[in-house]
Amino acid sequence: MSRTTEFVLGLIGGIFGIIFAFVALMIGGLGAVLEANGADSVIGLGWGAVALSVLGIVGSAKVKSNAKTGGIMMTIAAVGGFICISMLYFLPGVLLLIGGLMGILRKEK
Repeated sequence: MSRTTEFVLGLIGGIFGIIFAFVALMIGGLGAVLEANGADSVIGLGWGAVALSVLGIVGSAKVKSNAKTGGIMMTIAAVGGFICISMLYFLPGVLLLIGGLMGILRKEK
């Protein structure tokens, strides 16, 4: 069965996740320059979102050969990214979650 839909959703979600994670890193960097409280934690969570976005991209590539493993990886990336940078990760999180759940739940013909 072709898993093109899951692959595309995961890839787009991962790319957007990296973009929005770098936005969070810029916000944290600006906070660090202005000596705001908690800026270091925003930077750390931004790097966590980058790592989870990369995990989502790897999961989207894996979904073609092993759908369940790739789907689980994308679902973990969606939930973890949303925990890291909240609403900045809404669009990538939704894309990764839909692709991940399709990879997990969709049955082979």
